[in-house]
Amino acid sequence: MTVNPCKPTDICIILTYRCPMRCRMCNIWMNPTERSKEITPEEIMRLPSARFINLTGGEPFVREDLEEIVRVCFTKSPRVVISTSGWLEDRIMDIARKFPRIGIRISIEGLACKNDELRGQKGGFDKGLRTLLALREMGLKDIGFGCTVSNSNSTDMLSLYRLSRALGLEFATAAFHNSYYFHKTDNVITNREEVCGNFEKLINMQLREARPKSWGRAFFNMGLINYIEGNRRMLPCEAGMINFFVEPYGDVYPCNGLEERYWMERMGNIRETPDFNELWNSEQAGKVREMVRTCPKNCWMMGTAAPVTKKYMRHPLGWVLKNKWRSLTGRPACLDKRRYDVGQDPRQGDLREDKP
Repeated sequence: MTVNPCKPTDICIILTYRCPMRCRMCNIWMNPTERSKEITPEEIMRLPSARFINLTGGEPFVREDLEEIVRVCFTKSPRVVISTSGWLEDRIMDIARKFPRIGIRISIEGLACKNDELRGQKGGFDKGLRTLLALREMGLKDIGFGCTVSNSNSTDMLSLYRLSRALGLEFATAAFHNSYYFHKTDNVITNREEVCGNFEKLINMQLREARPKSWGRAFFNMGLINYIEGNRRMLPCEAGMINFFVEPYGDVYPCNGLEERYWMERMGNIRETPDFNELWNSEQAGKVREMVRTCPKNCWMMGTAAPVTKKYMRHPLGWVLKNKWRSLTGRPACLDKRRYDVGQDPRQGDLREDKP
C-alpha cells in the first residue's frame, strides 16, 4: 500500500544537542553537536509553512543566532513555541521582549529538590520558576511547565499541576521514552501502579476544570497511562505524514522516537535536497512512511499524538464528553483505554509479547 503524504501541519526543529543540564532521563548533553555545523536560519527558511513550529534541543537558548531563527520561523507559522530548561534566564527574557507572541515551555520535573536531582543542576527549579513568573508579569500568554514523568516524580507532578493552575500557566506532561534522540535505551517505569495512579488523579483534576483544552489533555494523559502499561497505541501514528522533525545537521525524520533496535531511517536531508517538496515527496520519504505504518513502538508523545488527536477528533471528543459528564456528576473518569480503528495497520504500535 502506497502512503501519500499530506501537507505537514506540525514541525519540530532540534536546533542543537548542546545543553547545560545533566538530566538522568536524557543523555543529549553527553553527545553535543558541533556549533559550526548546526542548522542555520537560511536552511530553516527552506522548510514549508505549517500550523505549528516547536524549537527544541538540547537547549535552544545556547544558540547565539536564536533571534534570527525565531524571526524566520514566524514567517513560516503563526505559532512558535520554544522548549527550554529555563537555565539561561536573560536570553529567554530577551527573546520574549522581542517576540511577545512566542510560546515558552520550561521543563520542570518536580519541586525544587526533585527537579534539581533529576536535571542534574542545583538551582534549576528556582531559575525555571523565576523565569516563568517574569514572563507572566511581562504579559506573555503562551507559557507554562513541561513535566517528564519517570519513576520518582509523579507525586511532584501533581504539585506542579496545582502550581500551574494557581498561576494561570499551561501544564504539559510526558512520560520518559527511549530513542536515538535521548541516547537512552534503559528508560523504563518500574512502579507502574503508583505512576499510573497519579496520572489518573491528574486526569480527574483536569476534567473538573472549566477549560476544554484541559479536558483534551486529560485524554492525552490517559494515553500516557496506556503507553506505560505497554498497550497498543490508542490512535495511529502518522509521523512523517502530517509532522516531521529536523535534526541539528539537517536530517529529516518522521519522529524523535526511533530506535535502531527496531528501525531508524531518515527521510532526507535539507542540505542534500534543498527543495523541501522534492524531499517530502521522494521515494525515500515514501519508504519511511511505509515503515511508520508497521512501526511496533507504542510511543505517546505530544509531537505525534497531538496531530492525530486533532485529525480523528470524534474519538477523543466522545471520550471527553462522556467523562466530563461523569465529572460533573461526581464520578471518576472511566479510563476505557482502547485502540481506535481508523484503518491503521494492525501491526503498528504493538509491542505486546502476547500479541496475536
